Amino acid sequence: MGRLTARRKVLRLGGEVPVERPDTLVVEEPLEIRVGGTALVVTMRTPGDDMDLAAGFLVSEGVVAAQHDVVGIRYCAGAVAGDVNTYNVLDVDLAGHVPPPDPSLERSFYTTSSCGLCGKASLDAVRTATRFSVADDPVRVTPELLSSLPDRLREAQRVFDKTGGLHAAGLFSSDGELLCLREDVGRHNAVDKVVGWALREGRLPLRGSVLLVSGRASFELTQKAWMAGVPVLAAVSAPSSLAVDLATEAGMTLVGFLRGPTMNVYAGAERVAQRSPSVS
Repeated sequence: MGRLTARRKVLRLGGEVPVERPDTLVVEEPLEIRVGGTALVVTMRTPGDDMDLAAGFLVSEGVVAAQHDVVGIRYCAGAVAGDVNTYNVLDVDLAGHVPPPDPSLERSFYTTSSCGLCGKASLDAVRTATRFSVADDPVRVTPELLSSLPDRLREAQRVFDKTGGLHAAGLFSSDGELLCLREDVGRHNAVDKVVGWALREGRLPLRGSVLLVSGRASFELTQKAWMAGVPVLAAVSAPSSLAVDLATEAGMTLVGFLRGPTMNVYAGAERVAQRSPSVS
């Protein structure tokens, strides 16, 4: 697993006698993202798919929206500890037609793995204007298909099996094919990695797709899905009130508490094929 996991000694309690043994943990390290040599943000993440993370972050912030907007992404050779490259600093080169990021996007301090919005210089920058519409996406999915997705996501989580400490985001086609899965200690990073993969593969906007997240659906994750043109966002846990409001505004379908055959459809229920609902 390389730098994705690390071994630490742990004292296991609860049995007949305490047991000291090694345990496998997910790695969390800072990643500094630069654009044209200028530092933009430092985020705490699980190493791996870093270029997807940087690209997805820039999509989420409205800086880029197409494959040709990014000329190149590279690790900075000078980011070393001793004589070893830490691979914790990336520099993104934008195409000439892409304006540099607005200074309001700069974080006043590093973002944690649990909050991608912490430290934004201005809350006015939170609602980023998307270039893609999802309200007119004609995709339809069945409750049966949605119910099958969490198990498919879980089966593909290689690092979670070893650590139990990672969030996941999976991009599925409308017929349930897993197109991309990314894991990270931060749920917003996992989504950015999926979106960045899509940008680098020339797949944006992600029309006709379903994005499944392993935790709750926050305002930020809903915004990231909208920025990528995702029409259906599903979560195994609860959405926030702002997430529901944003999904409704965007014309996005938002599904929460996706567990087995049951789920709550908070917005865009017309995309989920079903019988007429009963009123209680």
